[in-house]
Amino acid sequence: MTQAMTTPANVHNLRQNRAEHARVPVPDRRRALVTGAAGFIGSRLVETLLGMGCNVRGLDSFSAYYEPRVKRANIAGSLTDPRFCMVTDDLATADLDRLLDGVDMVFHLAGQPGVRSSWGDGFADYLRDNVLATQRLLEALTRRPIPMVAASSSSVYGESDGSPVSEDAPLRPLSPYGMTKAAAEQLIDVYRRDRGVPVVCLRYFTVFGPRQRPDMAFQRFVDALEQERPLRIFGDGRQSRDFTYVDDAVAATIAALGAPSPVYNVGGGAPASVNEAVALLQQITGKPGQVFHEEYARGDVYQTRADTSRLREEVGWRPRTTLDDGLTAQVAAYRRQPDPADPDLEQAER
Repeated sequence: MTQAMTTPANVHNLRQNRAEHARVPVPDRRRALVTGAAGFIGSRLVETLLGMGCNVRGLDSFSAYYEPRVKRANIAGSLTDPRFCMVTDDLATADLDRLLDGVDMVFHLAGQPGVRSSWGDGFADYLRDNVLATQRLLEALTRRPIPMVAASSSSVYGESDGSPVSEDAPLRPLSPYGMTKAAAEQLIDVYRRDRGVPVVCLRYFTVFGPRQRPDMAFQRFVDALEQERPLRIFGDGRQSRDFTYVDDAVAATIAALGAPSPVYNVGGGAPASVNEAVALLQQITGKPGQVFHEEYARGDVYQTRADTSRLREEVGWRPRTTLDDGLTAQVAAYRRQPDPADPDLEQAER
């Protein structure tokens, strides 16, 4: 297969067609590689790229961090599209030259998520999947000038005073997970400066919505309310987050391809407390539930708030979905999700 080279002119063409809230690539059958393609954000990104007319190669290891059947359900719908190819492999060991062959753009979302499980013996998985795997991908990209967008996290900032945090703020992560994301950003910066690898990092702020991982707060809350089990909140619930709807995060991810700055915040723009979010979920589901408070989780920050002015001014992106609307969509998706024990989901891989 002949390697398709991406020139500055091609990157410019990719970003000409503007949606109302973001610049997006022209749907001209370009080829994208999406790592972490069966995950929460990755599977939504795959669907969006396919809807724009792109050919997509997805990579996912279907790791056991959470039930692989959930991820197979995430990606099942895309497998019916002939322009999509799902590759089950581990980024830390995969043949990257083969994966990148013919690709025009890369969206790197693979990694080991979660703050609470990054302590102790679990740290080795975070080092391997967030740092070493990213270094392998960067090294492969030194052999081909393919623009990439890489997923980072607001966890790199650590604690804040509640005011909007800009991309120039110091990185002071409070967890091993946050440290590995900051280390991956530093690696990317080294390869950008020394080897000319064209990568943009996005620091996502608490993404939520349909397909959210089962270990994440809103999905746990929805499950507890719908199944009439106790709803457990870490801490007093007054901690706040800049919640970002998944489709807004996907739009930012596509729009950032070839953007001029090396890093951007992606935030929802209207921080809310955990208690406020739970109250919305109680209203949406019509179920009050039994709410219990537990000890604060080690490594969790108390409040986050993104300054997204750089992304608005340079890329033209802005969030479009409110917390209320996003939670309504998440509850609706939960209620129509297939049974993860369905044997048909075993076919969500080829």
